[in-house]
Amino acid sequence: MRKVLTFLLLGTALYLPSAAQKRAGNPIVQGWYADPEAAIWGKEYWVYPTYSDKYEKQVFFDAFSSPDLVKWTKHPHILDTAAVKWAKKAMWAPAIVEKDGKYYFFFAANDIQSDNEEGGIGVAVADKPGGPYKDYLGKPLIDKFHNKAQPIDQFVFRDKDGQHYIIYGGWRHCNIAKLNPDFKGFTPFEDGNTFKEITPAGYVEGPFMFIRNGKYYFMWSEGGWGGPHYSVAYAIADSPTGPFKRIDKILQQDTSVATGAGHHSVINVPGTDRWYIVYHRRPLTETAANNRVVCIDEMHFDENGLIVPVKITKEGVKKDKLK
Repeated sequence: MRKVLTFLLLGTALYLPSAAQKRAGNPIVQGWYADPEAAIWGKEYWVYPTYSDKYEKQVFFDAFSSPDLVKWTKHPHILDTAAVKWAKKAMWAPAIVEKDGKYYFFFAANDIQSDNEEGGIGVAVADKPGGPYKDYLGKPLIDKFHNKAQPIDQFVFRDKDGQHYIIYGGWRHCNIAKLNPDFKGFTPFEDGNTFKEITPAGYVEGPFMFIRNGKYYFMWSEGGWGGPHYSVAYAIADSPTGPFKRIDKILQQDTSVATGAGHHSVINVPGTDRWYIVYHRRPLTETAANNRVVCIDEMHFDENGLIVPVKITKEGVKKDKLK
């Protein structure tokens, strides 16, 4: 019996029905989203992006979960300004960690331009990955420009010894700070400083860190977020505080696929050396700054531990079910 596949024609793109998909396809979900934070909770992949729109409309976060990187479920409005009284707009770039059965969701809000404005980096908490989240502190965790770093684009990194660090910063400056165990404040470094600047050459925003084979990989975004040349570069060091010397770009536009590829996160399938990079990019049909979509592609390393430049694809990744 002949098998018949029904295709849906949407504009100029051809989409297979989800049941027939063997690859995720890029973008992985519909809608304008950016700055994705990816995580693995149990047997599910999760992606937490920024809702990409005018600042005044960025007043909530959605999340997406998948058992296999191909089929995604939307979890709408896991956090919004109704739950965070001090947040009014520009809710950006989530970071999430699990600790002692609670999920801590770090976010930026209000796009503050000085120390005299309300806003910065906040924390919300929930009992499960999809929320609902509620404000944890009732105020921002970081609301000042330490070392000239705008308090945005936070990433929370758990080191091998269990210490959590917050790494953040816009305006071409990046700080790292030791979080207290309760995530309500900070522990100074041995030199007495609370916020240590670790800005590498070329850094603009969007920091991310992971460990592989005992080395600390520090990644960040370069270029203007609204343009085609947004990209990701990285450095490697022996500690989370560096020093970090820029090695190379590993994610950028491909003018046959998409532009503005940047502001990413990375996931490693537990117990394997399979790595994925989750990022946003701008379709070739779009030029508006906020018209960004979330994509996933494979990330590989060479024999020296250097990251092989990522090939951005339309097809996306194969099914990879968590065990």
